[in-house]
Amino acid sequence: MNDKKVPGVGEYDGPAGGWGALRAVAGAISKQMAVVRETSAMRRMNQPNGFDCPGCAWPDPKHTSSFEFCENGAKAVSWEATSKRATPEFFAKHTISELWNWHDHALEDEGRLTHPMAYDKASDTFVEVSWEEAMQRIGVGLRALPDPNMAEFYTSGRASNEAAFLYQLFAREYGTNNFPDCSNMCHEATSVGLPMSIGVGKGTVSLEDFDHCDALFSIGHNPGTNHPRMLGTLREVAQRGVPIIVFNPLPERGLERFVSPQSPAEMLTGNATQLATTYYKVKVGGDVAVLKGMMKYVLAADAADRVAGGPGKLDDDFIAQHTVGFDTLVDDLNATTWETIERKSGLSQADIEAAASVYVNAKRVIVCYGMGITQHKHGTENVHHIANLLLMRGNMGREGAGICPLRGHSNVQGDRTVGITEKPNEDLLNGIRNRFGFTPPSAHGHDAVDAVKAIRDGRSKVLICLGGNLAVAMSDPEATFAAMAKLDMAVHIATKLNRSHLILARESIILPCLGRTELDLQAGGFQSVTVEDSMSMVHASQGRLKPAGQMLRSEPAIIAMMAKATLPDTRVEWQAMVDDYDLIRDGIEAVFPIFKNFNERVRKPGGFRLYIAACERVWATPDKRAHFLIGKGLDEDGPEPKDALTLTTIRSHDQYNTTIYGMDDRYRGITGRRDVIFIHPSDLAARGLQHGDRIDVETVASQANGSDPRAVRGYTAVAYDIAKGSVAMYYPEGNSLVALENHDERSGTPSYKSVPVKIVAAKRAA
Repeated sequence: MNDKKVPGVGEYDGPAGGWGALRAVAGAISKQMAVVRETSAMRRMNQPNGFDCPGCAWPDPKHTSSFEFCENGAKAVSWEATSKRATPEFFAKHTISELWNWHDHALEDEGRLTHPMAYDKASDTFVEVSWEEAMQRIGVGLRALPDPNMAEFYTSGRASNEAAFLYQLFAREYGTNNFPDCSNMCHEATSVGLPMSIGVGKGTVSLEDFDHCDALFSIGHNPGTNHPRMLGTLREVAQRGVPIIVFNPLPERGLERFVSPQSPAEMLTGNATQLATTYYKVKVGGDVAVLKGMMKYVLAADAADRVAGGPGKLDDDFIAQHTVGFDTLVDDLNATTWETIERKSGLSQADIEAAASVYVNAKRVIVCYGMGITQHKHGTENVHHIANLLLMRGNMGREGAGICPLRGHSNVQGDRTVGITEKPNEDLLNGIRNRFGFTPPSAHGHDAVDAVKAIRDGRSKVLICLGGNLAVAMSDPEATFAAMAKLDMAVHIATKLNRSHLILARESIILPCLGRTELDLQAGGFQSVTVEDSMSMVHASQGRLKPAGQMLRSEPAIIAMMAKATLPDTRVEWQAMVDDYDLIRDGIEAVFPIFKNFNERVRKPGGFRLYIAACERVWATPDKRAHFLIGKGLDEDGPEPKDALTLTTIRSHDQYNTTIYGMDDRYRGITGRRDVIFIHPSDLAARGLQHGDRIDVETVASQANGSDPRAVRGYTAVAYDIAKGSVAMYYPEGNSLVALENHDERSGTPSYKSVPVKIVAAKRAA
């Protein structure tokens, strides 16, 4: 597509996976650590007696192979199990003022944290402190707050079930439900939207359902980068001759063709499996339009079939017995014009109807979706419409059919299951009260956006982070960074240094913890933890590598130490649970009955699946019915400003969330840089611009809730086969274009995937 030579910008003609993936794995290992140690770790990843990959949440097959990992999983493990160390000596050599100017990649690439550290203002460095001193400071800081709701307890999705359960128990005994977490920034629209539709905030499919589906739809996600092990499942689906229909603004190689590194025949011949039967490049923000267009076709096909003497295309019995709201949905669809659908989606009526005909003619359909659906101003309604489409033909609670939200971190779903929520229900509160003997608070707490606003406004003064890189992950870094610098205390439990640690509160502490790959030895012996994947499978994970340092502590142990230092009259037997994680799981089971016989079941290879009522067509809604729900027309992100483009943020292939492994994005042909904007050639030409030009990206103020326009400047335009009217740039660099106020009102999810912008030639420096 591009004749002009631009440094670091080229074409990638290869498939996903294949030798390129194996070379990347070898490169990741060689850069980080000794091959013998790394290979040992790889052999145990995603195995019944090994550790769970710290990357994505795609489930493990029942019969795992000897190499059940992917390229990005290997990067995640080598990044964590690195031989590099960020020791007290390192911190003594580098002031925080100096480190602030390092690239985010360089900060994490310094290696594993080894000692508890506290900021020393006089030297502008972090200095070593003992665990006892760190805990004493934390306890004093938390007890000094006049109101427990002035503390925020952030959680990363990489925390285990055991750590997350103890964490929420600590915060609730302390007296708050302030639980901002990474779910708030990714799939909160799922957690809020699906319970309204089907009574549960999780997917309804199992991995085995992919063996029985007749059609599969993928909307708004990129498995090649974000959950690469899914490609093996898609390959099996495609090889059965099942149509895979994709709606995504950018062509993603991982949804186009794939060579499995675990297939000797494919590796030797180079023969790739074509995955997507048809690939539709929908405009950013056009998902609701596509879904409504498909549903309009279903209604039309149903009517035509009945006129011809057939039974129709709707599942009348299912709709009558299990749902409410269908007639209201029909009225809304009839009032929606094809002209509007085409304009908003960027697709023709013929294309949408062709996709819908695949849906209508399949008995068992799975719809997979990612953050291209959820990270919008009306992300919750986007989720509702996917559910609507599936409910029309009874594709819920049927083998080979259902809804499949694709989670990111390997236990982001499990953390929510075991109590990381700012909106506790009565069952959770009663369970804690009955098992642990204290009355937890019932008032709703803060999600991520609310937490940043509370810190900004001085209503919250202490932030405890169980992993993660909150300041960088959050939208509006200008507001977020400034807010966090106003804290009285910031505590970070982490494996590696990141930028959030450098935003200094009046008192800042870093606590080094064990990683997923490492041995966890407590008084009761070697411990395992558990995680829940995207399909509600819970299984054990036990690291086998020697810890990166003698001073490291496990996340459960650190949480227990903080609780004991903060709560002198605690009712919880913290030390007993840390000595033996079986007791933590007993506590989880007591509070959440779906974990019945937890310790017994999790010891079986592969673990067990949590009960999902919707899988049995039992709807845990107030009226015990599944609900057809309508949205606010087709303005998924509000009215489109004239001449504006819509920007979405994306990950490169060399990163996972805010962790940047390197500066390449192989599948998009980008090497050694991240300062690029992907834009359709016709959109460049319409603005008098060309491939390779230096450009500025400015927000359209009317779409930022009245906030001032924002800009990123001096980026390079890359002519790309993206949907017309859409542009893309990397996350988190694009976060500065997303105002803190720009989020889904129902779920609080920031609108990372829907930023109205204008593109102009870069302004020359004065």
